[in-house]
Amino acid sequence: MPKLLIGLGLALVILTVYTLVDCAVVDRKRIRGLPRWVWFFVIVLVPLIGPLLWLLVGHGRSTPTNRTVRSVAPDDDLDFLRSLRGDGSSTTGSSKADSGLSRPFNEKDQQERIRRMEQDLADLDKNDPPAGGAGVDPKKQNDPGEGEQPGRRDA
Repeated sequence: MPKLLIGLGLALVILTVYTLVDCAVVDRKRIRGLPRWVWFFVIVLVPLIGPLLWLLVGHGRSTPTNRTVRSVAPDDDLDFLRSLRGDGSSTTGSSKADSGLSRPFNEKDQQERIRRMEQDLADLDKNDPPAGGAGVDPKKQNDPGEGEQPGRRDA
């Protein structure tokens, strides 16, 4: 019997310490019923019932139940895409009037962008020297760490 009482007493102390720490660190907006300092007194002065009341009544829910905010990925948010373009064009209206202006790139812009990128790549390829360098036979070019180097015994 004494072991049982010691075990229950230890469980009560652990529960009390847990609820005191929880009451101390929880956001003020989530505390219900009483102010924080009153909850401290209730938890300490009313054994077992105080911590249970804190867990059941005082500690509010972690997420609000009336949450109506819906997150939208940036590429699905037309207002965000319009803000990137810098114009305030609206998507309200008929679909016939939409000639791609409300989208970030229409087909013509995209084709022009691809053409410019291909041209830039071609210009970069023209400016590159040959693979082996000027006047060097590519067959004789060695990887780093290979070939004749001063101080090598096998050369």
